[in-house]
Amino acid sequence: MRPARRNNYLSVTAALLAASLSLTAGVRAEDAPSPRELRAAERKHAADVAAQKAAAARAAKAGAEEQQLLRARIAAAETLRIAETATAEAVSKMDTLAERRKEAETRLAQRAKAMQPLLPLIERLSLYPTETLLAVPSDTESRLRGLLVLQGLARRLEVEAKALRQDQADAYAASAAIAAEAPKLAANLAVQAARAAALDTLIADAQGRRSKEETAADTAAQQAAAAAARAETLRAALTELEAQRKAGEQRAHEDALRAEKQKHADEAEAARQREAALAHPAASLGNGAQGHGKLTLPVVGKQVRGFGDQTEGGPATGASYQAPPNARVIAPCSGKVAFADKFRSYGQLLILDCGGGYHAVLSGLERLDAKAGQSVQSGEPVGTMPNWEPGANGRRPALYLELRRDGVPVDPAPWLRGGL
Repeated sequence: MRPARRNNYLSVTAALLAASLSLTAGVRAEDAPSPRELRAAERKHAADVAAQKAAAARAAKAGAEEQQLLRARIAAAETLRIAETATAEAVSKMDTLAERRKEAETRLAQRAKAMQPLLPLIERLSLYPTETLLAVPSDTESRLRGLLVLQGLARRLEVEAKALRQDQADAYAASAAIAAEAPKLAANLAVQAARAAALDTLIADAQGRRSKEETAADTAAQQAAAAAARAETLRAALTELEAQRKAGEQRAHEDALRAEKQKHADEAEAARQREAALAHPAASLGNGAQGHGKLTLPVVGKQVRGFGDQTEGGPATGASYQAPPNARVIAPCSGKVAFADKFRSYGQLLILDCGGGYHAVLSGLERLDAKAGQSVQSGEPVGTMPNWEPGANGRRPALYLELRRDGVPVDPAPWLRGGL
């Protein structure tokens, strides 16, 4: 290449390079943020980080407060159960005394009925003994025999009279003992009522918090419970609840995949958490025998019917407990409330998903303090039993407990702490 042409080529190349550099520099200078914009972006980022930290701190504080309130409710329920135990003991003593009085009064009535035909003869003999013996014409031997019979009858009447007086004394003593126990029972009931009122305040506060923080998962659980309420049998209701749970788990899985595909990390994480909660609820029981001894007796009281006992409808599929008046019912397991509403002949019915395919079924309650979708801890109050008057005759309300695995009733005895 000639020098002149080479110089021209280099000049053109240099010019083009300079123009390119100038153009690039101009674009970069135009696109580059100004110092003010940089400072604004930094402030925004710092504000976002601070907001996230504040939100996390608020969530942590709210979680800690909720756990503290939960512990307070469980502790209040335990304190109330102590009062209910004292009431149950007083009621049991009153029942024993009432039964003793009833037996004495029954014996009195039976003796009076047996002696009633003899009363005219007894009265006549007491007023006119000689005339009575001579009233019927007979020989001396017959009259002697009659006298011996009357003497035997007199001795028998004396024994009966003594027994009658003892029955009267027993009935009176039982009535006096009942009168003496009544103030103690009233005092126990007053303590129970005061502690119940304190617990009700905690429950009302928790319900207010939950109503403000109701989530889509809670709504879905309530919709599933509404569908289960239309079932004809308890087993069909449990089958419907399980089907709804699996459907919700599948929807949550699909929501997570869709959110991840759209790069919505927060939505994806929320969906994953929802999926995990539906698939593995925080529960007490697991598969096999590892859950034995992990259920808490849901109410203070005595068992009046066990699993397998004969009933009008066949062998019992659960256990029944007579409880003191207005006794508090607690969750027998940790888990999630699957159903909380009236259902067929069960009345107020509560179904808890205890995990591992197990459900605890409670019925006979007067009031429910939990709702579908709510997570509960073992020992947390979930309802109350009806009120009734100790010492009065009539049918006593009972709490019915049923434990089902995959919809099939199983004996709850091995699962209860300390057995039945």
